[in-house]
Amino acid sequence: MDSMDPSRAFVTNVKRLIVKVGTAVVTRADGRLALGRLGALCEQLKELNSQGYEIVLVTSGAVGLGRQRLRYRKLVNSSLADLQNLQFELDGKACAAVGQSSLMALYDTLFSQLDVTSSQHLVTDSDFRSVSFRKQLSETVQSLLALKVIPIFNENDAVSTRRAPYQDSSGIFWDNDSLAGLLALELQADLLVLLSDVDGLYSGPPSDPNSKLIHTYIKEKHQGEITFGDKSRLGRGGMTAKVNAALCAVFAGIPVVITSGYATDNIIKVLQGKRIGTLFHQDAHLWTSVKEVGAREMAVAARDCSRRLQALHSEDRRKILLDIADALEANESLIKVENEADVAAAQDAGYETSLISRLALKPGKIAGLAKSIRVLADMEEPIGRVLKRTELADGLILEKTSCPLGVLLIVFESRPDALVQIASLAIRSGNGLLLKGGKEAKRSNAILHKVITSAIPNNIGDKLIGLVASREDIPDLLKLDDVIDLVIPRGSNKLVSQIKNSTKIPVLGHADGICHVYVDKSAKADMAKQIVLDAKIDYPAACNAMETLLVHKDLSNNGLLNELIVELRHEGVILYGGPRASSLLNIPEVHSFHHEYNSMAFTIEIVDDVQAAIEHIHQHGSSHTDCIVTENHEVAEIFLNRVDSAAVFHNASTRFCDGARFGLGAEVGISTSRIHARGPVGVEGLLTTRWILRGSGQVVDGDKGVIYSHKDLPLQLQL
Repeated sequence: MDSMDPSRAFVTNVKRLIVKVGTAVVTRADGRLALGRLGALCEQLKELNSQGYEIVLVTSGAVGLGRQRLRYRKLVNSSLADLQNLQFELDGKACAAVGQSSLMALYDTLFSQLDVTSSQHLVTDSDFRSVSFRKQLSETVQSLLALKVIPIFNENDAVSTRRAPYQDSSGIFWDNDSLAGLLALELQADLLVLLSDVDGLYSGPPSDPNSKLIHTYIKEKHQGEITFGDKSRLGRGGMTAKVNAALCAVFAGIPVVITSGYATDNIIKVLQGKRIGTLFHQDAHLWTSVKEVGAREMAVAARDCSRRLQALHSEDRRKILLDIADALEANESLIKVENEADVAAAQDAGYETSLISRLALKPGKIAGLAKSIRVLADMEEPIGRVLKRTELADGLILEKTSCPLGVLLIVFESRPDALVQIASLAIRSGNGLLLKGGKEAKRSNAILHKVITSAIPNNIGDKLIGLVASREDIPDLLKLDDVIDLVIPRGSNKLVSQIKNSTKIPVLGHADGICHVYVDKSAKADMAKQIVLDAKIDYPAACNAMETLLVHKDLSNNGLLNELIVELRHEGVILYGGPRASSLLNIPEVHSFHHEYNSMAFTIEIVDDVQAAIEHIHQHGSSHTDCIVTENHEVAEIFLNRVDSAAVFHNASTRFCDGARFGLGAEVGISTSRIHARGPVGVEGLLTTRWILRGSGQVVDGDKGVIYSHKDLPLQLQL
């Protein structure tokens, strides 16, 4: 299970909870029951019931369901004359009476299928005026919960004495939201969950793109800031009613979460401590989250700072990078202490060796990072470069120039050195940056971020580079396609896939690093051994390390294959084989060729020729980096031209696929995408283009007076 959000730690003490589901969740837009959502709700409650939770359900939807049924009945019984005018009013109490039996019959059927018993309780406002009723109600519910029965409550609108049942808000309770809050008090619940048709409480109408989800409601902060939208689509409540019910419950010390009833597992997630929906808690004003910067504010601040950075002279931007390099070296001992603490914690937690290897800042790493930053600083100015200059017509000059993308969101795992590389590339390319590192590198990332941002001058602002504190902020950031321009995930296949499936923002990166080395029959033995060993053991956890070795079938007869095996085993490498290799070498057969070990292990397979090797790579590879070792230049050219990967090498280790080794200064990652940037992504991959047109009063006017020349001009203006 994912780590619990600290503000949700109270859920560990929850035993009894009230769940309220609204009309907009229970029914569809046409008034019919939303069977899928109801089924998912009942399955969640059954799961929690079996885990020992005591659950009380408060449900709306009877009036809406009854209205739909009575409308149909009236239509069926209407004369031809009546059908000419289909506008008719239905009595709300009659709708409630008809809908209630249908609603409860459905709950009974669904819970029975899940081997759960439920009970029905219809109450009115006047019932709660009786002390004896309230005492008896509490005793009855207590008995039912002891038997693992789920009581289902609804206001009995059919016999309510309320003057105007759908507008009157007088009395002890006035809708099912306030009924749920009242029951939470009466039954001494530990938690109240209010299910809505939106993700929680927003700062404004959820349909407004500028509205943001409020994760924790703080009365002192939010009471005067929130603008409520429309009331519920079908019921009497809406967000205003839910907030009022929540505030009443919280005043009595009962935590409340408002979240979406459309998701299939939100109640379970709430009880797992996940940061979903909006939390109301009596201690919320004491939490540090009051001072946290929201996702949008962080992204907007990074964008504003990046625009100030772009306005600097090239030499001033260069100086920032040099200052960062100096600051890293000056604080190396402090960085080392924090990194060692992260490594020790990872070892104690039992993390895999490959992750710990990526986490550790080995001796000389800080010096190497500082050197890379200085190389980056001395590179040609990337911003505002004229890429093409064209004379459109006399006195009308068009320029295509380079410019920053805007704001980057980088999500990375394990490697704190990635933070330094990414930050320096963002500054060199004039981009704002939001960073979210893995929790295992929390202390390393925090000190590196502090050192780097301290070197950014005040006229730019340290918010140029934001460090995202919690993984729970990532979903909010991924929604900001109007502020964030590119997402680059660096990590596992699961991480990259999750991000790609969760955002409309363009995503750049690779999911796997399944790199191949193909040793052809004409390969020199010493060269082949040297390249294969380096590609595997130089840094096994890297994404450019060899994961599959393909060997020409003829090499199994001349001794080179055995020499390779002996060398690799001597270095402690574990071998797995494809069908042919496992049989020939008597090694375990791999379950899948599409496997990234990130450790001292790899897969070996025998292939017939270069064409078979290419087909294998295309079928099982990840389009990252692939290499051929051969002395036959014709075969080499076939491999180089036909293998469809971001980087393809001849007689060189796959480990060369790296931004620094390519002379890019650093890299934000390696992209296997085919749009925008591919391979190691340096400064150029973080730039886009724009058009600048310089004229002297020209107008189109139907192109009557324009004589187009479309003449290419020198990139540099002639002085």
